[in-house]
Amino acid sequence: MQNRIYNFSAGPSMLPLNVLQQASEEMMNYRGSGMSVMEMSHRSSWFESIIAGAESSLRKLMNIPDNYKVLFLQGGASTQFATVPLNLMTGSGKADYVLSGQFSSKAYKEAQKYGDAKACASSKDANFSFVPGVTPDMIREDADYVHICYNNTIYGTRFPAVPDTGKVPLVADMSSCILSEPVDVSRFALIYAGAQKNVAPAGLTIVIVREDLLGRAKPETPVMLDYKAQADADSMYNTPPCWCIYIAGLVFEHLLAEGGLEVMQKRNIEKAAILYDYLDSQDYYKAAARKDCRSLMNVTFVTGNEDLDKQFAKDAAAAGLVNLKGHRSVGGMRASIYNAMPKEGVEALVAFMKQLAADHPKA
Repeated sequence: MQNRIYNFSAGPSMLPLNVLQQASEEMMNYRGSGMSVMEMSHRSSWFESIIAGAESSLRKLMNIPDNYKVLFLQGGASTQFATVPLNLMTGSGKADYVLSGQFSSKAYKEAQKYGDAKACASSKDANFSFVPGVTPDMIREDADYVHICYNNTIYGTRFPAVPDTGKVPLVADMSSCILSEPVDVSRFALIYAGAQKNVAPAGLTIVIVREDLLGRAKPETPVMLDYKAQADADSMYNTPPCWCIYIAGLVFEHLLAEGGLEVMQKRNIEKAAILYDYLDSQDYYKAAARKDCRSLMNVTFVTGNEDLDKQFAKDAAAAGLVNLKGHRSVGGMRASIYNAMPKEGVEALVAFMKQLAADHPKA
């Protein structure tokens, strides 16, 4: 489509073009209802069908076991930083956190308000350039859960495998990698994700929680943050983010039609390899993340020269490659290449990188 740019934003980010087109076609009159999804009651049969269909499609995509609840909530992943301990840090009152970036650190800080939260591993001293290893002996046996951020958007790192936490339940923030590859949901007690990176517009938070963990919330937990209350109300204790759920449902259907998460994983590995292979083949740019735990979704790199980094972001935007400026914690550049980013976008980025290096040789 003309005038479409390659948007490398960490979020909100690109959505599949056919999803945007379908939403546009249904904007004024959703499938004969005579109204937009943004106008209809969440109690209507129309929307009940939308939310049920979205859940069914997500269950198929992720092969979610029957003993897990799927919740469509609000408040972003950041609200889950408090919601998780309020619901789960209720046995021993202890929880262990793996600090691998900014968001896991924020989750850890929030959890300290509600109980004995401990950092069992951290890569902070290396500016989170890698994901620290985790083994069962590092975890308190009586911890109520272990929390990780599966993919670190800012630093461009990811867990290369699901960590072994022994008998302690594992909780994962998957905001920036959900639906990018298959995951064994049964390895996790709870998964949560803000939708604005790989699923839908900002405003929707997905929670996948094992049923035996429901009903444990602290007495002072606000009802809107009580997983059981939300599960009992089928995610409609109050008016849910209807439009975002509708778009998420379209994205789920799109991914199923494309072949599912195995196909997405193959494409994402291929896209990331184009960029990482170039980074590893030259010395003008340097990848910021350690090679053994590089993210497939967020590629961070620097030139080593702040003026060149600024020039890069400016010239890239003029070339239709936008939102490549890195987070201040890392500097340089960050290319977020979520599911909806086509391979052609990554190829265009690499071509631009080569041209900039030729036009601005280092002294």
